[in-house]
Amino acid sequence: MDIVELDADNRDHVEAATEVRNTVASKDAPWVQQATLRSMQGMMKYGWDLEPGRYFGGFEGDRMVAFAAVHTTEWDNLALAWLELQVHPDARGRGHARSMRDHVEQVASAMGRTKLGSDAWDGSQGVAFAERSGYVAASRAVNRRQHLADVPLENIKGLYAEAEAAASAYELVRIVGPTPDDLLDQVAEMSAAINDAPLDDLDIEDEVFAPQRVRDYENATMLRGHRFYRLVARHRDTGELAGHTIVAVDEERPEMGHQHDTSVVRSHRGHRLGLLLKGGMNLWLAQTEPQLQTVDTWNAESNDHMIAVNERLGYRWMAREVQFQKTIPASGDPLA
Repeated sequence: MDIVELDADNRDHVEAATEVRNTVASKDAPWVQQATLRSMQGMMKYGWDLEPGRYFGGFEGDRMVAFAAVHTTEWDNLALAWLELQVHPDARGRGHARSMRDHVEQVASAMGRTKLGSDAWDGSQGVAFAERSGYVAASRAVNRRQHLADVPLENIKGLYAEAEAAASAYELVRIVGPTPDDLLDQVAEMSAAINDAPLDDLDIEDEVFAPQRVRDYENATMLRGHRFYRLVARHRDTGELAGHTIVAVDEERPEMGHQHDTSVVRSHRGHRLGLLLKGGMNLWLAQTEPQLQTVDTWNAESNDHMIAVNERLGYRWMAREVQFQKTIPASGDPLA
């Protein structure tokens, strides 16, 4: 097998990576939303916040049979790299997973990244492979999905009214697309509240939320082909931003939504703002995106508070992901 670094502007590379990713998902995790060429290229080209990862394909002749990626950021966690690895079901048992693992670990080491993270669906072959590769389970995250047809809007209105009564000192501000310049600094400061979310045993430093990074994240989301909705809770008396929630709606498949961060600033907790924000987002999207059918969210399995909010809003358990870490030496020897 030959390993090639992939080019996001090479249509053949994107098509082959999409085929491997979707075939693996169909085999190992059929609940996962299938990638499209646009969504795959968007992630390869723009990443989460305009810091795209490095992507690699394993080829048998002209056919890509394995796919891997190295994700890093220059904003924080400068020793950390998060790795992806997938092998086409038809090509398993030939040592390709080991070859791809060794390659992306070498790439990460050459980049000076000594803390590696990766994940695998609980119950899949990936768990045993990670353990054989020296990775240690450090956290578990759960994918939940809200099927809006199964959640009567009247129920959400009732939950919203309940939260609104406890949060009368706050007003909600709707932002579509990029944050207005005059709010960007405050939104960046507020966004850091997500650092209080549980990490269990993952060795990850707090994320840095500079205004430019927030803007890059918004732009990357839209460049990947999503409509961007942010709902902010603002304290009426002080004007302080107290929390927010974000949902991105897929332009290609507008029936699908993706929950991004929901967080509340520590000094404003205890006022049911999480329920107010998420319920308020549901009511807003019911008006602006009436075709929306599902919203996916992720939480650490230990995040009892947010899970309780999500389950009251009708989110249902889909699957558990095991998150692993491993420490390696830095080689300082860049790979070609």
